[in-house]
Amino acid sequence: MVIIGLTGNYGMGKSTAASMFRELGAIVIDTDDIVRELLKDASVSDEIKSAFGDEIMLDGSVNKKMLADAVFGRSDSRISLENILHPKVFKKIEEEIKKIQGNSTPSVVVIEAPVIFERGYQNRFDRIITVFTSEEVAISRLGEKGVPEEDARKRLNSQFPIEMKISKADYTIDNGKDIENTRRQVEETFKILMLGISKQN
Repeated sequence: MVIIGLTGNYGMGKSTAASMFRELGAIVIDTDDIVRELLKDASVSDEIKSAFGDEIMLDGSVNKKMLADAVFGRSDSRISLENILHPKVFKKIEEEIKKIQGNSTPSVVVIEAPVIFERGYQNRFDRIITVFTSEEVAISRLGEKGVPEEDARKRLNSQFPIEMKISKADYTIDNGKDIENTRRQVEETFKILMLGISKQN
């Protein structure tokens, strides 16, 4: 088994690459999915409410948009939220990996996570893949999905520069061109990872 951290910045195509890895046979764990489930947990909601106040609650649940508005652009608030959520996210990831380890089939496990480098989590993974585009391409694509440019830039500015993530990655995937170009890079990277697993066994 090889544990991959799949990262990149907002709107640059982590989910696109993750879907391609899944199609090839990788096991993909999306930390955003884990967070969505955690926010349904009453004890987690209470913890977030205590930290951020009643204004982020709606009908007894954490309102994700209100929470995002309270966090992005304010590094102290973002870190406070991450300190609540991240230990719980990694606990869930560890539980999933233990289940996978019970399977004798060699596995590429891809953890899709946006802030690996920002929080110094890179040592939790065997390899890091950075998916990238230019910021302008990311902002344009986000705009097509209805994300205002100001919001997109705020999110991007809260993350480390993509050039740094590229320089620290074991593998990179350029998602700034057409989708087939991205797919070819994902396929090549997957082959390399699977070859590495076969040599371990």
